[in-house]
Amino acid sequence: MTQQKFSASWKSSVKPRKQRKYRYNAPLHVRQKLVHVHLAKELRNKYGKRNTQLRVGDRVKILRGQFAKKEGKVERIDLKRERVFITGIELIKKDGTKLLSPLEPSNLMILDLVLDDKKRKQKLEEHKKSKGEHHSETAKKETKTKSKGEK
Repeated sequence: MTQQKFSASWKSSVKPRKQRKYRYNAPLHVRQKLVHVHLAKELRNKYGKRNTQLRVGDRVKILRGQFAKKEGKVERIDLKRERVFITGIELIKKDGTKLLSPLEPSNLMILDLVLDDKKRKQKLEEHKKSKGEHHSETAKKETKTKSKGEK
């Protein structure tokens, strides 16, 4: 009899132990969603999204920790450990060798997106269009209710 390791129902738990278990046992397609990063204000306004999936080549800014306020390009993403490695952000070992420092995605902000991938570009544009329609509809509803209230 095999033991089931992953259940999507765990993520709704308030218990830290179960939350950690959910993240630790999550399959790669779910881990990919955990590596979403906040967008800069300009990108947020442009695409109508708060965060998006991180890709190799994106330019990011580090918001927390030892390397705060530094910028660089994403060199590698380790989905198994949910860590991001950025060019130029290195740790120097005792023997003088340099290692790329692993960073948590929650401590990063995307400054510039790589839009070489057609699917990624299309997904961002579609979201932008759907958000634009939603905002225009709510604005129309608000003006209608205000005009009724004035009469």
